Amino acid sequence: MTTQPRYLKPSKAGNVFHSLVSWLTRHGVSLWGSRVLYVRGRNSGEWRTNPVNLLEHGGERYLVAPRGHTQWVRNLRVAGQGRLRLGNRYEDFTAVELSDEEKLPVLRAYLRKWAWEVGAFFGNLKADSPERELRAAAPGFPAFRIVTGD
Repeated sequence: MTTQPRYLKPSKAGNVFHSLVSWLTRHGVSLWGSRVLYVRGRNSGEWRTNPVNLLEHGGERYLVAPRGHTQWVRNLRVAGQGRLRLGNRYEDFTAVELSDEEKLPVLRAYLRKWAWEVGAFFGNLKADSPERELRAAAPGFPAFRIVTGD
């Protein structure tokens, strides 16, 4: 039996919110670390954009997909690189996908910072959830370490 990867499709209200966050971020207003992610489409090769929350944790930077295996996740896996934008500043990066075990402290930190915004996508999972619950949920939340040439 094959199971589909976890994916929560955005609602119409979610799309409106994403559009607003993208517009603000493109104009230099970051909401708690928001950036516009640019990644090449895995089939078209054209740039695709999506607002994301850039998490800084333990001296590293990460992208987490609270909706699961979204189009931007699938594109980033194939492209292996992308670009983050805040205002007129663009930053190219290489993405390193985390193993489920590596995700655990990142998911905890992500929930600490953004549960107010994305908590609904995590169900009953909280920043202080037991390790076993985080481990069980980890496959449904792709996460990438951002590596730049800095």
